[in-house]
Amino acid sequence: MEQVRLIVAIALSVLVFLVYDHFFLPKPVPAPVVQEAAQTALVPESTVPGTGGAFAPGLSSAPEPALSPASALATVPAVPVRNFTVQTPLYTVELTSQGAAVSRLVLKKYKETAAEDSPDKELVMLPPGEVTLATAFLGGSVGTLAEDNWETSVQGDVLDARTAPVRMTFTHASPFGVVVEKTYTFAPDSYLVGLSVKVVNGSSQPVADRLFMSLKNNMSKGSRVVFQGPVVLVDGKVEQVSKIEKQNRLTGNIRWAGITGRYFLSAIAPVESASGDVLLAQDPDGVVESRYVFPEAPVPPGGQHSFSAQVFFGPKSSQALADAGYGLSRALAFGWFDILAKPLLKLMNFMHRGLPNYGLAIIIMTILVKLVFWPLSTKSYKSMASMKKIAPLMQDIREKYKHDKQKMNQEVFALYKTFKVNPMSGCLPMVIQIPVFIALYKMLYEAIELRHAPFVGWITDLSAPDRLLHFGFSVPFMEPPYGIPVLTIVMGASMFIQQKMTPAPGDPAQAKMMMLLPIVFTFIFINFPSGLVLYWLVNNIFSMAQQYYIQKKFA
Repeated sequence: MEQVRLIVAIALSVLVFLVYDHFFLPKPVPAPVVQEAAQTALVPESTVPGTGGAFAPGLSSAPEPALSPASALATVPAVPVRNFTVQTPLYTVELTSQGAAVSRLVLKKYKETAAEDSPDKELVMLPPGEVTLATAFLGGSVGTLAEDNWETSVQGDVLDARTAPVRMTFTHASPFGVVVEKTYTFAPDSYLVGLSVKVVNGSSQPVADRLFMSLKNNMSKGSRVVFQGPVVLVDGKVEQVSKIEKQNRLTGNIRWAGITGRYFLSAIAPVESASGDVLLAQDPDGVVESRYVFPEAPVPPGGQHSFSAQVFFGPKSSQALADAGYGLSRALAFGWFDILAKPLLKLMNFMHRGLPNYGLAIIIMTILVKLVFWPLSTKSYKSMASMKKIAPLMQDIREKYKHDKQKMNQEVFALYKTFKVNPMSGCLPMVIQIPVFIALYKMLYEAIELRHAPFVGWITDLSAPDRLLHFGFSVPFMEPPYGIPVLTIVMGASMFIQQKMTPAPGDPAQAKMMMLLPIVFTFIFINFPSGLVLYWLVNNIFSMAQQYYIQKKFA
């Protein structure tokens, strides 16, 4: 009876967890098409040419006055658009002089797939003509910076930042006499890109417009398990925006603003944390834009002002985020069970230092977790052993009072009291392990350390379901790729054996349900990461060993 409660408890917990994933976590559905407003100030809303999307009203009280062209300045002659490539040990980035922005960024230490001939991971995935890290003013008072072609004194189209930092400056001179200098700094040993914008006001009027930096990425391919989309650290709290059309503006002390995927992050972190705004938009093709708007900093005639930020393009690994600073480590979050998942991630990484692969690290971690719960599990198995002893007596009571349920329950409880058996004592260990299981589920699904990490044989990616012999046809209940989930089937078999070792309930209906649970769990686990299935299999094996020992000892 108590084993039924145990397995039913975890089955219901997993079911609730899956229902939560399916119905309450954000789906990667593009936002509705938003009609763009005219190119005026933000009354009632504004769009900036070349940056796309529609944004929240209220960031300026009145339209920015147009600056008067300086009589001494002639119209800047058109120059051809130039494209540049910067090489670092960590990534390759391509820039364009049109908008002085990034058109492509590829990470060198990560691949698209687990295949040996897989290309490097393309972090910035945008349609042709789209760019990220565009810079402009909200009211458009200085011109269309995001669309215009910027000048640079850089000689050559390829820059080498593999051994020393490289700085690259673009210059935009408007007919009004306002000069904007945009400088990138690429370091050989960091995923951070320095970005500073200096505004030199040579006009006769102040520049009171607010500057923003824009991040873009394609998030059309999402996940139902982990959040993917805009994320902002505002007022000390991480905000994940799943419904951009309803929450397209965040205001407060912005530490960083970015776009996150399952394993990678793009984020803008102002060097000086201050009160600012983040504006969000999404187009019908799934391209998400996150604009960090700097606080007001009017530049008087003849004056100048610099805006500085660090931009992170890289993996959501605990080490890379910690090295980057600026509170970016907060981007690695595992939801409700973050307090359990992060220590487990640290433990797994620590185990991996002395082991050849992460599969062995998961096995050792499972053993250590099992040892922590050993006393509770022992208590549970003792209860099961006691229940097994009195099982014949319980069967006699059920037969004797099968037509009197009240009397039968009274006799059963009297039997428990006589033999000092607590049928609920077997539930506690399982209830306590449910949060650990869910924390492991989240951690093993999101840990970039397991991405494309091989174990043995056909298991070449511990973050993906195990599949042997890929099929050319779809299989019900199975997510692609389609194949034989060998590890999952072995895990289901281990649950079946463990069930056979457990005293059968007296109720025939409950006994049939017990027989179905291993099959149900096998289907539940069929699309889980193989790293999680490996954890559950090893846990089952050691549980069976412990249960066998306890039953022999107290037989």
